[in-house]
Amino acid sequence: MNEEETKERVQLQFGKNAKNYVTSKLHAKGKDLSKLLQIADVCETDHVLDIATGGGHTANAFAPLCKQVTALDLTNEILTVARNFIEGNGYINTDFVQGDAEKLPFPDETFDLITCRIAAHHFPHVHDFIHESYRTLKKGGTFYLIDNVAPENNELDKFYNHIEKERDYSHHRAFKKSEWIQMVEECGFILEEFYCFSKTFIFDEWCKNMNVSSEKKEALSSLLLYSDQAKRTKFKVTERNQKLYSFTGEAILLKVRKPM
Repeated sequence: MNEEETKERVQLQFGKNAKNYVTSKLHAKGKDLSKLLQIADVCETDHVLDIATGGGHTANAFAPLCKQVTALDLTNEILTVARNFIEGNGYINTDFVQGDAEKLPFPDETFDLITCRIAAHHFPHVHDFIHESYRTLKKGGTFYLIDNVAPENNELDKFYNHIEKERDYSHHRAFKKSEWIQMVEECGFILEEFYCFSKTFIFDEWCKNMNVSSEKKEALSSLLLYSDQAKRTKFKVTERNQKLYSFTGEAILLKVRKPM
C-alpha cells in the first residue's frame, strides 16, 4: 500500500467514526491528559499547535491557557466535530486546519508549544512527523508526545500491533518506548520528562469506537482470550460472564525541548 492509499484509509476510518472520538472516555479524559496539563510550559501569549487533534480534547484543554491554538487534522469530518466541541465550550481562539502531520503547512519556528496525543500510531512516516514538529517549533519551545506503545519484547510487540491493526485498518504501528526516545533524540530534541501510563481498554467500547463488525469482534475476542499465558498476563486479559471484558495496554508521555 502506498502513502496516498494509507492516508486515504485514515481519512475514511476517522471520517465515518468522527463523533465517537468526542465522546470516547479514553480520549476525553485520562491520566495522560491531566499529566500533560500539569507539566506543560504554557503561558497566555503562546501559540499552540495540536497535531491530529481528533475530537479536539487537547486543543480544548489548552484554549483557556494560551493566546491561540491551531488544531490540525487530516480529516475534515474530524475537524467539524472538534470545532463544534471546542466552540461549544465557549472558546473562540482556535483555528482549524486540514493538514498532514508529516507535511505541516506552516513556516519554520511558528509555534511556542506543540502537542500530539494518541495519534502517531496512524502515521506511515513517523520520522517525517517528528522532523516537521521540530521545524515548526520555535527555539526553546516544547513538544509533547502522547501515544500508545508496544512492549519491548518483539513477540508481544508483534501481537499488540496485530490486534490493533485487526480492529482498525488505519493503524500503522505503535512503537516501543525505546524507539520513541531514540527517534526524538536523533532529530535533535532534548528529552526532559518521560511518563508511562497503563490503559485499560473495555473491549466492547474499544470495538465500538471503530464500528467493528460482529464477525471481526468475535475474531478479536478469540485472539485475546485464547492467546498464550504470557500474552494474557502481559495484557491483563479479563473476562466477565465467560466473555472478554477488557485488556490493558500502555501509553507514554514525552516532554522534549528544541534547543535554543
